[in-house]
Amino acid sequence: MIKNFHLVALSLLVIGIGNLRGQDLKPAEKEYKTPKKEYSPYAGDYYPDQVYFGDTHLHSSWSTDAGMAGATLGPDVAYRISRGETVTSHLGWKVRLIRPLDFLVLADHAENLGLADFIERSDPIILANETGKKWHDLVKAGNGYQAFLEWLRAGNQDLINEPRMAKVVWEKATDNADKYYQPGVFTTFHGFEWTSHPGGNNMHRVVVFRDGKDRTKQIIPYSQYDSVDPEDLWNYLMNYEEKTGGRVLAIPHNGNLSNGLMFSYNRYSGEDLTKEVVEQRYRFEPLAEVTQQKGDGETHPQLSPDDEFADFETLDMGNLNGTQAKTPDMLASEYAREALKRGLKIEAELGTNPFKFGMIGSSDNHTALPTTREENNFSKASFVEPSPERYEHPLVEAPDPALSIMLTDVGAAGLAAVWARENTRESIWDAMARRETYATSGTRLRVRVFGGWDFEEDEVQRPDFARTGYDRGVPMGGDLKAAPSGEAPKFMVRALRDPDGANLDRIQMIKGWMDAQGELQERVYDIAVSDGRKISSDGKANKAVGNTVDVKNASYTNSIGDPLLTAYWTDPDFDPSLRAFYYVRVLEIPTPRWTAYDSKFFNVKMPDDTVMYLQDRAYTSPIWYTPGE
Repeated sequence: MIKNFHLVALSLLVIGIGNLRGQDLKPAEKEYKTPKKEYSPYAGDYYPDQVYFGDTHLHSSWSTDAGMAGATLGPDVAYRISRGETVTSHLGWKVRLIRPLDFLVLADHAENLGLADFIERSDPIILANETGKKWHDLVKAGNGYQAFLEWLRAGNQDLINEPRMAKVVWEKATDNADKYYQPGVFTTFHGFEWTSHPGGNNMHRVVVFRDGKDRTKQIIPYSQYDSVDPEDLWNYLMNYEEKTGGRVLAIPHNGNLSNGLMFSYNRYSGEDLTKEVVEQRYRFEPLAEVTQQKGDGETHPQLSPDDEFADFETLDMGNLNGTQAKTPDMLASEYAREALKRGLKIEAELGTNPFKFGMIGSSDNHTALPTTREENNFSKASFVEPSPERYEHPLVEAPDPALSIMLTDVGAAGLAAVWARENTRESIWDAMARRETYATSGTRLRVRVFGGWDFEEDEVQRPDFARTGYDRGVPMGGDLKAAPSGEAPKFMVRALRDPDGANLDRIQMIKGWMDAQGELQERVYDIAVSDGRKISSDGKANKAVGNTVDVKNASYTNSIGDPLLTAYWTDPDFDPSLRAFYYVRVLEIPTPRWTAYDSKFFNVKMPDDTVMYLQDRAYTSPIWYTPGE
C-alpha cells in the first residue's frame, strides 16, 4: 500500500495538482505504518504556517488604458518595487514600499496588451496595421489623448485585430514573470485581466495561472474582444487545463461598479442559472476581490442597515465609466456578503454554491506601483500621483458630473493575504484554490480563524493553537461537517496588528444563513474588543474604541486599542438544519486617510465633505456549514 501511495502522490505532482506540503492531503492511517515518534514536534508538520502578502491585481504601462493615457512605467518597474527596490514615479517622486510584497500578479489587460509599448518602440507590427499606424502617428505628434479616446470608445470592438501582437507581447510577459520569480523569496504569477464591461458595467476578472512558461506559452490571453460573457471565459480556462495539464483560476473584481451584474441570480444572457453554470463558476472562481482602490465591496449600508461599519470607502454612484446611474435594486448583486448569502439559496436549489468564494483585496493600480498604505498612496493612475491639485481631479469623468468618480472617492486599498507552507507558485496558488486567504484594506495585520465542534475556550491561548485548529477543525475557507447532536460550532480567532501600523479595535463574527422559510439573514457579533471594554448580551461592544487622529498633522497614537486580540466564540443561535457561513472582520483603531496626509504635505485644504480618517480592516474567507455534510 505504501508503494501505491507513492505512485499516486507522484502522479499528482506530475499533473500539477500541487505541492503536497501545502495541502492537507495524506493517506488514511490504515494505509501506512505508524511512523517513528520524533522528538521534534515540527518534523511532520504539513499545515500552512506562514502568511504571505501580495497584490493579485497590478497594472503597468502594458495595459492599454494605462499606457495610452500616459503611463510609462512598465513590467520591470512593477516587479522591482514589489520585491523591495526604490523606483521613480511618473512625476519624479522616489517610491518604495514599507516592506516588499511576497507575491505579485501583474495583471495587465488582455485587450491589445502592450499596445502603448509597441507604439513607443515604433514596432513594425504596429506600423503595418492601419489603425495601429494611425494611433502611432497621433501619439508621436503629441495627440496621444485623441488616440486613447478612439481606443476607449471602441468598447469591445478590436480596432487593431492583430494576433501577431498578442503572441509577441504574451511571450514577453511570461518571460518577465519567470525572470523575476525567486522561489522562497518573491513569487510572480503568469496572469492577465479579462476586461468585460458591457455598457460600462464592470465584470472584470484577473486570470491567475499556477504554471510556468512551458504551459502558459501554449495559449494567448482571452479578452473581451473574444467574449464579454463570463461563461465563455470559464470555457477558455477549462480548455487551457485540458490542453496543457495546467491549473488556472479567475478572480472577479469588487462588484460595486457592475450595476447588478457581478453576483446576479441570472446568467449574463438573462436566462436562469443551471447546474452546469454554477458548477463552472464554483470550480474556476474560488476567490473574490472585496476591496481595492475603486471602493470596498464587502457590504453596503442599505444592504446591512444594522452594521455600524458597513459604510466603508463606499463608491456607489454608477457603473465603471459613469454612463448608468446606480439604482437600489442593483446593490444586492454587487457586494460580497449578499453574494455569500445568495449562494446558500442557489446551493439549496441546484446542489452547488457558485458564490462559495474566499476573500482577498488588491490594488488595481494602473501605475506599476502597488502602494496600499494611506501615507504612501500613489493612487490608481499616472495622472493622479501625489500633487497639490490631485484631490480636485476626477479619476473617471462621466457625462453626468454626478456619476464622475472623483479622486477623493477612491481609497488606497488593498492586499491579498494567503496562509501557505512556502513562498512558491504552487503553495500560494493552492492556498488560493482552497480559499485559505483573507482581504485587507492595505494593512498587513495577521488573522487566523478555525471552526470546529469541540474546541475548548483556553485552547485559543495555547502557543500551538494553529496545530489544534487544523487537527480538530477547519481553517478559513473550509467546511464544517454535520453537527454532532446538541453541539454548536465553536470558533477560535487570533488577530495581531501590523507591526508598522495601528492597534486593533475589535474582532467581529459575520454570520449569514438561510432560515426555515428560505429567507436570507445576517448578523454581526462583536466577539473581542480592546481596552477592557465589555460586550453586552446582544453581542455588541458597549462603547466605541475612541479616536486619536490629529487630522491637521496627519498623525495618530497607539494609546488606545490592543496589539493582539483573541476570541473564542460559540454561535448562540445555531440551528443544525440551516445552511450558514461565518467570516471574521477585524477593525483597526482610526488612522489618518491619504487625504489627511496630502493635506498636510502639500498644505492644501480639502473640501469640507472629504473623509479624512478611516478604520482599516481585514475580512477572512468564510467557514461554511451545510446540514448533512
